[in-house]
Amino acid sequence: MVSEGKLSNWLGEIGRMFALALEAVRLGFRKGVPMAEVVDQSWFLVKVTTFPAMLISVPFGMVIALEVGSLLQQVGAQGHLGAAMVLAVVREQAPLATALLIAGAGGSAMCADLGSRKIRDEISAMEVIGVNPVHRLVLPRLVAATIVAVLLDGLVSIAGIAGGWYFGTRGVHITTSSFFATFSELSQLADLWIALFKAATFGFIAAMVACYKGMYTKGGAKGVGDAVNQAVVVTFVLAFFVNFVLTVVYFNFIPQKAI
Repeated sequence: MVSEGKLSNWLGEIGRMFALALEAVRLGFRKGVPMAEVVDQSWFLVKVTTFPAMLISVPFGMVIALEVGSLLQQVGAQGHLGAAMVLAVVREQAPLATALLIAGAGGSAMCADLGSRKIRDEISAMEVIGVNPVHRLVLPRLVAATIVAVLLDGLVSIAGIAGGWYFGTRGVHITTSSFFATFSELSQLADLWIALFKAATFGFIAAMVACYKGMYTKGGAKGVGDAVNQAVVVTFVLAFFVNFVLTVVYFNFIPQKAI
């Protein structure tokens, strides 16, 4: 059982993470965004997440098609697999897969980079010469992770649906035309918007946690490794919790379509 003291410490640390992110956003409006660093960080995230995203999404879509397709076959409604795939992949699977990739591949690298700078006193040197490390280091990573997460969400959605289509036509034995013809039965444009909003939020959270853990690393090289591990775990917990909250809000305010 989690003690009250530990819970208070966790909540306090999460509050400091958001305070760091909000300070970076405030400095962005006040001083502008370092676009050169944003481009560099975005390109780095694209390189380390694009291929793993495809490797994860295709089998993920096939698994969803297997589970949902088997259920639909039992009730004789396998022709509606496409409608179910759009909801499962676009609205739920794609944003979470994006969060896992941004945190695992990109966030860990961000945390290690900033942590290494911290233990080498580079961040302190930046402060001495009058350069704000939150503006020059944290803000570009927040912007880059948010942008790349939105773009990656689209790629993950396409790859996941492609995997579901392949298994649906081969395993469930539905036709390609019936798979795509049912896309709009249950889905609506609001599903895409909430998926993109979730992806952007998860990307922001992943960068926020990684930057905070990196900026406040202690204990030398071992401390950097511990910070990277903590950043990934905390991002996963926050992403799943925020996903639950956003889904509840979405279902309460956006009417759902029915067949």
